[in-house]
Amino acid sequence: MATVPGAGVAMARRGLTAEEVSLRLQRDGPNQVPRQRPPSPWSQLAAQFVHFFAVMLWVAAGLALLARMPQLSVAIAVVVVLNGVFAFVQEYRADRAAARLVDLLPAQARVLRDGRVQDISADELVVDDLILFESGDRVSADVRIDDVQALAVDESLLTGESVAARPGIGALVHAGTFVVEGAARGTVVATGGKTRLAAIAALTRSAKPPRSPLSVQLHRIVTTVAIMAVATGLVAYAVSVLLGLEPSDGFLFAVGVTVALVPEGLLPTVTLSLARAAQLMATRRALVRRLESVETLGSTTFICTDKTGTLTRNEMNVVTVWTPAGTTTVEGVGYDPTGRVVGPAEAVAATGALARSAALCVHGTTVLDQGRWRPKGDPMEVALEVLARRCGMSDTGAGGHLAERFFPFDPVLRRSAARLGGQLHVLGAPDGVLPLCTNTGGAVDALDRMSHAGLRVLAVARRDVREDEVLLVQKDFEHGLELLGLLGLEDPPRAGVDGAIATCRRAGIRVAMVTGDHPGTARAIATEVGLLGEPALVLEGADLPAADRDLAELIDRDGVVIARATPEHKLRIAQALQQRGHVVAMTGDGVNDGPALHKADIGVAMGASGTDVAREASDLVLLDDRFETIVTAVELGRSTFSNVRRFLTYHLTDNVAELTPFVVWSLSAGRIPLALSVLQVLALDIGTDLLPALALGAEPANRRVLDGPLRTRQLLDGRLLRRVFGVLGPTEAVVEMGAFLAVLAIGGWRLGHGASTSLLALASGAAFAAVVLGQMANAFACRSETRWFTAVPWRSNPLLLWAVGIEVALLLVMLGWPALAGLLGGSLPTATGWALAAAAVPAVLVADGVHKSVARRRRSRG
Repeated sequence: MATVPGAGVAMARRGLTAEEVSLRLQRDGPNQVPRQRPPSPWSQLAAQFVHFFAVMLWVAAGLALLARMPQLSVAIAVVVVLNGVFAFVQEYRADRAAARLVDLLPAQARVLRDGRVQDISADELVVDDLILFESGDRVSADVRIDDVQALAVDESLLTGESVAARPGIGALVHAGTFVVEGAARGTVVATGGKTRLAAIAALTRSAKPPRSPLSVQLHRIVTTVAIMAVATGLVAYAVSVLLGLEPSDGFLFAVGVTVALVPEGLLPTVTLSLARAAQLMATRRALVRRLESVETLGSTTFICTDKTGTLTRNEMNVVTVWTPAGTTTVEGVGYDPTGRVVGPAEAVAATGALARSAALCVHGTTVLDQGRWRPKGDPMEVALEVLARRCGMSDTGAGGHLAERFFPFDPVLRRSAARLGGQLHVLGAPDGVLPLCTNTGGAVDALDRMSHAGLRVLAVARRDVREDEVLLVQKDFEHGLELLGLLGLEDPPRAGVDGAIATCRRAGIRVAMVTGDHPGTARAIATEVGLLGEPALVLEGADLPAADRDLAELIDRDGVVIARATPEHKLRIAQALQQRGHVVAMTGDGVNDGPALHKADIGVAMGASGTDVAREASDLVLLDDRFETIVTAVELGRSTFSNVRRFLTYHLTDNVAELTPFVVWSLSAGRIPLALSVLQVLALDIGTDLLPALALGAEPANRRVLDGPLRTRQLLDGRLLRRVFGVLGPTEAVVEMGAFLAVLAIGGWRLGHGASTSLLALASGAAFAAVVLGQMANAFACRSETRWFTAVPWRSNPLLLWAVGIEVALLLVMLGWPALAGLLGGSLPTATGWALAAAAVPAVLVADGVHKSVARRRRSRG
């Protein structure tokens, strides 16, 4: 390890003894962050079988067994098991993509104990330990600094601040941060559960995520359908008893009716639709950790985004240099030292001299790692070393290590210095350097221009020194400097961010920046990417209103910027916006973002640069850290939401057709026979209807899906209900009952009289065929809520064409295979029966087309 200042004092103090360490370990326990034990895979799997929808199907399977229909019971059980296993596999894989919180702490720490330096396990650190660390070390506990040498600490994981902190003697550094420059010795003041890191972890666990909109709405839909099924079963029981059926037989009949009307196919359709969308998102660099999050993304109305690493690339870069000889532009990508300086010859030469002086005043450098240039040290300092290399200098090394005498950055003076040969080189904030210079002509104007452009500006100066001149106290020898120029640095926005933000606004989604960074930097980036709203509103976390209602009213607007935000601020912001009715997506990459990510409706973590804590707390992980990937995910989420509405319309229409025969039978007091048997209804649910419904769940995204806000955030709204129960369902039911009654009438049946078994089988086959063919047409009608079915390209969803083809084949098998037809209770219709059943296709399509035309005219008049 590098020499640590005050090491002699530290050795004199000797540190804790082994006995003192043992006592503290017994008192405080090991230095481990308390964490909740993750659920076992078995409990996660079991959870897929006990949610409300699954429980309802288990009850249905039990009732079917009670009703002496074991085949039906087994079929329902298989649906629940397969669906549960599939959902578990999807979410288990995503959960294992994130590592544990404990990974943030180092395995080893260097301490002074019993008078000697020892390497110990970080778990063994105790309060009052004397700990030593240097550049590259992760801080293992909360530590008070006792001695320091040019120390710079990256605290972005806890604070969100992208600029490294420069803690002095007496300052605290926290567990989970890491040293990017210098060395220090300190005293441990908190370990394990008493650290700042543990407090944020506890806040993350306490922030309970809300139920997803999909789960809430599906619960409501399934409850409604279950009530309808039970009510129909009770009516069927009452009517059957009134008609003289034995109570036990009537009960079994009623149970069969109830089970048949339960939408067994809805659960696997929802799961597979969400899983397909999750797979598509994965191919577009977005990892969904919970399937329900897919639909929630589509309902997003407010995105709170971090700045560093999300809107920007987190790569500091010198882009422009002002010198008294002129201004130059620096070209290059990231930390790659290859590049060039463009400008007048004199200015280029002056830039080279300035770059060398700046590089001598820093320690950061860039290293080639697996074919990519990466920073080693503070990103800003690395950018200065890269500038020197782009100016053609190959001997800058690790910056200040070349200097004969190095003076680290002083947070009070706001500058650093280095002596090499006969020159003193000074680097720092303009207000800390310009007053010491004798030639500042034009510098102030250049500073204003660069600051307004959103650049971080540094000043570089130098002066000659005599060989015998002693440089001791920094403020005493920095005078009479020659200003070499000003450096303009930027953390460039990611490509495509401005377009992604514009797309959000077109989609009616509000975007706010919530960052731990400086308000000036946040404003500049927000302006550059087009995020800052009109009128501009830039707030600091400390200035936010104390009342949640006032906070929500203040920030519920597009383009607000909130800087210096703490974890508590971010959590309050998410809660306040949710109280205003927003579906909130919160992005983040640091430990400090964990609580808000967990509380938000959609927590979005960075996969490439983010922390394990952020990923564990999130619902969506951006594998490429790009903001526009969020927009892509929202687009897929909206498409999935539309698809759920599509196959929900499809399923409910079928329920109307399935329910109608029982309603007619009950209202006629049994004088009209049942058009469909219980097993035929089950065959429709799990057999013919399932594949077209799944195909509707795979309908590709409409190009206009992000044009304007969501017209509805409800899966089941008035428009869908009117379409199902006022148009599609009644049309299908009328053709179904018409075909059934017509075949009976042609065969000689009269109202109130019995029908032969063969005639009833022919009529029931016609009714069954009418429902299947009507549902085939319904599948094409459901591809759009507003357009005629021919306006949607047929080939855009080939899965639907295959599904409909298989549906027709299943229809022929169910009616034409004698054994199966006898079990279900129908038979192949006559030619007349087929013609009557086929009328369901044009009837459904025409009725749907007329309904859409009327709705368009009403909207245009409105």
